[in-house]
Amino acid sequence: MRIKASNLFLAVSSCLVYAKLLIPSLDRLMNLIKRLFTSVIAGTLLVSSSFNHVKASEREVRIYSGRHYNTDKQIYKQFAEETGIKIRLIEATGISLVERLKREGSNSKADVILLVDAARISNAAKSGLLQSYRSSKLDKNVPVEYRDPQARWYALTRRVRVMVANPKKVDINSIKDYSDLANPSLDGLVCVRKRSSPYNQSLVANQIVNKGEAQTKEWLKGMISNISQPFFPGDIGVIRAVAQGKCGVGIVNHYYVSRMLAGVNGRKDQRLAKKVKVLTPNPAHVNVSAGGIAKYAENKEEAIQLLEYLASPAGSSGLAGPTFEHPLVGFNKTDEVAQFGGFTPDSVTIDQLGANNKKAIQFMRKAGWD
Repeated sequence: MRIKASNLFLAVSSCLVYAKLLIPSLDRLMNLIKRLFTSVIAGTLLVSSSFNHVKASEREVRIYSGRHYNTDKQIYKQFAEETGIKIRLIEATGISLVERLKREGSNSKADVILLVDAARISNAAKSGLLQSYRSSKLDKNVPVEYRDPQARWYALTRRVRVMVANPKKVDINSIKDYSDLANPSLDGLVCVRKRSSPYNQSLVANQIVNKGEAQTKEWLKGMISNISQPFFPGDIGVIRAVAQGKCGVGIVNHYYVSRMLAGVNGRKDQRLAKKVKVLTPNPAHVNVSAGGIAKYAENKEEAIQLLEYLASPAGSSGLAGPTFEHPLVGFNKTDEVAQFGGFTPDSVTIDQLGANNKKAIQFMRKAGWD
């Protein structure tokens, strides 16, 4: 546009120069046209400069998230409004995201990786998909047991692996710990999710750290022998089976019961959830959802700012509240969670869970946990 304007100005000026020789009165007209074209060209430069400035000042952060909760988007929206940083979100299963990152390599557009379960975030770090970074805010808000010793990831929310029991099928007073599910008195009454569940893998890893390898193997052998139902694909299936009396006790994440109680899955599931009793071991196995910065993040500053926001007391509570998880500090205060009572986390760190994941899977396979 500037080239055309310049050429036009030269052409008109040349014509007017010749005309001026013949018509002296055109001198003022020539000056007027000169000022006009100068203004147009200057205006063009100003608009172009302003446009480039706007584009350069745009900030964004791109998230690969294994958290499949629509309510998370409200937190992202609040972050964008407060900081001016635009959120670009891709959601998929944790396994899919990890495989995608491996395929993309240095061409990946991800800035932040959010995954559920200790093993997944830990394995992503060990696979070189995350980069180390330090943040005083994250160190302050995330308890040491819920963050990577090498600062490659930080937990954002907590979830408790609890037991659900049907009081009409089992004596709930005799079930206080995961190890009690190996009691011969529960023969044919135990239900569990499939071995592929990262939540169960982390539970077994937890027991390896807490009880030792030999005791964990004995526990697995006894518990698996008490199972008569097929292994379930999800926690909700376990809760339904316990409520319907198909089995007497099962292992699930606490928030699945809370969602059913809240009617998230419909009235039928809500009625079923009211038939089970949640039993929380003391101390309890606690897992997390966590976030880290992608190895090839292009917007690292914005990524750190987002993770600091999500891990803050307000951010963690904002994520955990509507999903019935627990924030990093304190408890979920919704009625559907509060009715279970509080819990005391055991001393096993998230890093230890990830470190023992492979061994846990081996133990489960040998015990017949399909």
